Amino acid sequence: MTHDGPTTVIHFTELPSHYERYYEEYAGLPIAHAPWQEEDGPQPAGGSVAWRLTGNEWDDDAPDEIGETLDWLFDNVDTTQVTALVIGQWEDCYETPADHIVARLAAEAARLPALRSIFLGAISPEESEISWIQQADITPLLEAFPNLERLEVRGGSDLRLHPVRHGSLRMLRMETGGLGGDVVRAVAGSDLPALELLELWFGSDQYGGDATVGDLAPIMSGERLPALRHLRLQNAEFQDEIAAAVGPAPIVARLESLSLSMGSLTDAGAESLLSGQPLTHLRWLNLDHNYLSATMIERMAKALPGVDVVLSGNESFDRAWRFVAVSE
Repeated sequence: MTHDGPTTVIHFTELPSHYERYYEEYAGLPIAHAPWQEEDGPQPAGGSVAWRLTGNEWDDDAPDEIGETLDWLFDNVDTTQVTALVIGQWEDCYETPADHIVARLAAEAARLPALRSIFLGAISPEESEISWIQQADITPLLEAFPNLERLEVRGGSDLRLHPVRHGSLRMLRMETGGLGGDVVRAVAGSDLPALELLELWFGSDQYGGDATVGDLAPIMSGERLPALRHLRLQNAEFQDEIAAAVGPAPIVARLESLSLSMGSLTDAGAESLLSGQPLTHLRWLNLDHNYLSATMIERMAKALPGVDVVLSGNESFDRAWRFVAVSE
């Protein structure tokens, strides 16, 4: 199986939810659950599906440990064809970090030459709350798979990253209820010349979300992100500060879509957007889950008539206590 060009399709208006378990489809491919069950019919070819891997004692259709599921995959599937992997629940994922999964995939990289998409932590809140998921250092995935185009992670606890240079990555998404500032600084310090979509969920300081707007300065400059067209800085308690930083940010002029959704955006933040550089070139501006007044909502809609502006999910703007959409 050969790949002559990028395989990742960027759907910039998709709004992935942390409830999504990717049971049916991922990266444009139907899901196949490993180990494959004979009663489900003929086993699909390795590259015709995205393989979903789990391992825990509560799943009757999977081994107790995800290492056994990985053993099955390498023993029973032509992994040279596999393009997409979805890593779901692993044993005691609310106590056991995912480092052993990352290490195994990195060690087997030569057997996965076609791999282009990875979702690490496709775990629903019913299985583990997002801020309880114990993550890993994901740097080895980027180092071991230089052709990876799509990397998505759910869960911020113990999530780590070191600055890297990766020439193929086109989509990087981090869904968290609390994103560490060290991770944000590592993203900002990475050279990602092919990256088209960057999505960061900052979450709450109660769950380790200690990033600041200053950590985003290299991202706002865009110097290391020449291909970036879709920027999502979401789920932040400091959403107004992000909006103020977006106003003069050099990166904005070449964006096609911008999302400042899921956070505590108020009229002050919206005013920063309106008084900053023009946003009329955007195709899509997502301000879902906001604390905007009715007057400001009307102003935003009128100021950007040619832009698809998402202003639903309005919370009570005069409520003293404001919250992000996803925390625990």
